[in-house]
Amino acid sequence: MTGPTSPAPRRSALLRTATAVAVAVPLCTAGWFGWRSLDGSGPAASAQTATAAAQPAAAPPAGAASTGPAPATPQAPSTGGTTPGTPTGTPAPTDTPTPAATPPAPAGGADLAGRTVVLDPGHNPGNFSHPTEINRQVDVGNGHKECDTTGTETNAGYTEADYTLDVTRRARALLTARGAKVVMVQDGDRPWGPCVDERARAGADAHADVALSVHADGAPASGSGFHVIMPAKVVAGKADNSAIVEPSHRLGLLLRDRFHAATGEPYADYIADQGLDTRSDLGGLNLSAVPKVFIECGNMRNSADAGRMTDPQWRQLAAQGIADALGAFLTTH
Repeated sequence: MTGPTSPAPRRSALLRTATAVAVAVPLCTAGWFGWRSLDGSGPAASAQTATAAAQPAAAPPAGAASTGPAPATPQAPSTGGTTPGTPTGTPAPTDTPTPAATPPAPAGGADLAGRTVVLDPGHNPGNFSHPTEINRQVDVGNGHKECDTTGTETNAGYTEADYTLDVTRRARALLTARGAKVVMVQDGDRPWGPCVDERARAGADAHADVALSVHADGAPASGSGFHVIMPAKVVAGKADNSAIVEPSHRLGLLLRDRFHAATGEPYADYIADQGLDTRSDLGGLNLSAVPKVFIECGNMRNSADAGRMTDPQWRQLAAQGIADALGAFLTTH
C-alpha cells in the first residue's frame, strides 16, 4: 500500500512566465525551419538537394543486342537445298536484315588475333534470277555438279539464302570481336553464285585457318533437327583433300556439340549418325585446301524448325554456336 501524497508547492508568477518562454522559443524556431524547408529555401531543403546531387544516376537496364528481320528478295519457287527438297507456295517478301550488334570481346582479350576464318553463306538470294549461270556444270574432282543452286525455303517463303547470310553476318561479328579476320565468300554483294569450286578455293585464297559453309536443309517435312557434313577423303581428278579430312572431322565434332549447346536444337532425326554426315559429293569439301565442314542448321520444310529459323533471337544463338565451335577449333588447332 502507499500513503497519501502531499500537495505540490505553488509556483510563483515569475517562474511560470520563464517556463513558458523556454518552451515557446524552440517550438517557434522548429516551425520556421520547417516552413523554410517546405518552401525550398531553408537549410533542410539545401541538405536534401546536396544529398540528391551526391547520389549516382541510375544506370539504364542493359538491352539485348539488336537483331533484324530477314532480308527482302522477291523469290521464285526453290529447287531444294543440299538435301533436295521440293518447295511449294509463293515466297513471302521479307525485310532487310540488320546484322546483330558486335558484342564485347570476351575476357582474356583478342584470343583469335592473327587467325583467319572463311565463312561461306550457302547459295545467294540472286540465284533465282540467274538459272543459266548457276546450272552450269563444274568439275568437283570425282564428278560434275551444278555451279550453285537456289537453295530451299520455308512454306512461308523465307529463303535459305536469306537465312545463311543473316547467320554468317552474326557469326562474323562475334568472331571479329575476338580478334579474328573473317572473310565472307559472298556478302549479298554478288548477283549470283559463286560456283561451288570458287567457294572451295576461298579458303586457300584467303590463307585461312578454317572455313565453314552455312546452310539450311530442304528434307521431307517429317524430319527435323540439324546436322554437320564432313568431308570424305577424295583423291580424284583435280581433288585431293587428304590433308584436311582429319582436322575437318575434329571441327565437325566441335561444331555439332557447340551448336547443340547454344541452340538446344536436336540432332537431325533423318540422319543416322548422331547429327554427323560424311559425304564425297560436295565440291565445297572435295576441293577445299583448308579444314572445312558444312552445317545444315535445321530443316526449313519442317514447321517447328522453320519457326525457330525465322526467329532473329534464335539465329543469334545459331551464330553463337558457330562462333564458339570455330573459336574452340582455332585455339586448340
